[in-house]
Amino acid sequence: MERASRAPVGTFHAPGAWERGARVELAATSAHHALVKRLAVGDVVHLTSGDGRRASGEIAELSKSRMVVALGDDPVDEVPIPARVELWAPVGDRDRMLMLAEKATELGVSSWRPIVYARSRSVSPRGEGEAFREKLRARQVSALEQSGGAWLPDAHAEISFASAMMDASNSRLGMRLLLDGDGEPVADVLRGIETPVCIALGPEGGLEESERAEFIRAGWRAVSLGRNVLRFETAAIAALAIVRSHLR
Repeated sequence: MERASRAPVGTFHAPGAWERGARVELAATSAHHALVKRLAVGDVVHLTSGDGRRASGEIAELSKSRMVVALGDDPVDEVPIPARVELWAPVGDRDRMLMLAEKATELGVSSWRPIVYARSRSVSPRGEGEAFREKLRARQVSALEQSGGAWLPDAHAEISFASAMMDASNSRLGMRLLLDGDGEPVADVLRGIETPVCIALGPEGGLEESERAEFIRAGWRAVSLGRNVLRFETAAIAALAIVRSHLR
């Protein structure tokens, strides 16, 4: 049971169909993190499902490989899904992609879709492959816990630019924004913001001119974040923050 006089000291990702009064067993990694934080049986923690539910409870069991949280009788907090914002993240430098995935999750990105552009192939080491995707997902989970969020982004495998554009032509992306130094000021464009929103940008070195032209032909609006040349992860974080501030 949660003790009102004791504030929760950590948040842990706990996927599953739990509800109030339940005993929730967490992954072994959560047990490890709890011990690193010097938590103990009886401490109050938050749980987040990643699909819209949050609750608080007490640690009932804790060992090196096992952690069980007993939820109280208070209703589980059902968090409404936020306005949809998809990010076409460029496949680029591995560490920069991991940092972007973390910050994008904190900012409430709804969907993470990595795109292989022409200049992505010249980057090494670049973020791609199953092992990298697992590492990236772990960073997103950690960011969800740190931020106290309730929704993990949809995570997709990397695809080629051509495949992404083909998929986009058959789906409703809503307002499509291409980050481009020569575009319209982003503040002007967002005065008439519509949802859902999709943000795309190029990798290190930028887009090839043919890629940029294809975006424009497909109806994407080129928007600028200012005069300075930004690294892709900086540009994406700034754009997500600006869009989220308009959507709440």
